[in-house]
Amino acid sequence: AQRPNPVLPQGEARLAVPGGTIWYRVTGAGRGTPVVLLHGGPGFSSYYLRPFEDLGDDRQVIRYDQLGGGESDRITDTTMFTIAHFVAELDSLRSHLGIVRWHVFGHSWGTILALEYYRAHPDHVASLTFGSAVFDVPAYERRAGELLKTLSDSAQRAVAAAEAANRYDTPAYQAAINEFYGLYVFRHPVQADLDSSFATFNEAIYNYMQGPSEFTITGTLKGYDATGFLPQITVPTLYTVGEFDEVGPDLVKGFAKMTPGARYAELAGAAHVTPWDARDANVAEVRAFLSQVDSAGTKVKP
Repeated sequence: AQRPNPVLPQGEARLAVPGGTIWYRVTGAGRGTPVVLLHGGPGFSSYYLRPFEDLGDDRQVIRYDQLGGGESDRITDTTMFTIAHFVAELDSLRSHLGIVRWHVFGHSWGTILALEYYRAHPDHVASLTFGSAVFDVPAYERRAGELLKTLSDSAQRAVAAAEAANRYDTPAYQAAINEFYGLYVFRHPVQADLDSSFATFNEAIYNYMQGPSEFTITGTLKGYDATGFLPQITVPTLYTVGEFDEVGPDLVKGFAKMTPGARYAELAGAAHVTPWDARDANVAEVRAFLSQVDSAGTKVKP
């Protein structure tokens, strides 16, 4: 039998990792298998994942900011703007905390990080929760292009002009981003967390890996497609997606079908940031899934 996970001291702390220190916070006193929360971006922060700290009565919750964003140290070295860097950083946090196996929850870019962490360290993963998964970036890019056509004429013209000139710092392009955000990224933001997210946003990482916006993909993730690996997942898996999510229910439903035994949940009325737009429903889905996995004994198939 595996040794049990330790009970972690609650509160905030920092951990030295290659390139700086990362901020993390442990909450909750529940004795179930702990869960770690992986935020999106890349280059954003974990403020918007705070609703999942409600799971603390079932299990300890580890929320952290990936190096470069949020409360963690800033970085500008592009050699660290890689999937491998963030996977290693995550496992250094697990090792530091003395956790044997944990539930891994990722949202948006965090789903790529979660999947690649599982690919590298399957023995440390009890289950995977993928919120608004982006496992096929070319397909996501096509979806974003379709959504772009639903914006105002002025927004569409601004995007076309920016992409033609390769210049994305115009007020008109920014206005188009804001219009897109209000429809497909978050409809009911928590203002304080939104302000904190943008105040600590590392645009350099986002631009390098993603691009200038959610719908102009020019970064290193542009060709990312992990769909071929999904049938090899052997741990319990939950997919969630918002009804109006930029990644789209159809795409996520397709990923769920490729993943053996995966559970799928669409969150009504929500855009991409489901912890804001469908807070209670999202937390309830994740709570029920993790509790079911714990009670089944989280056996991994050989």
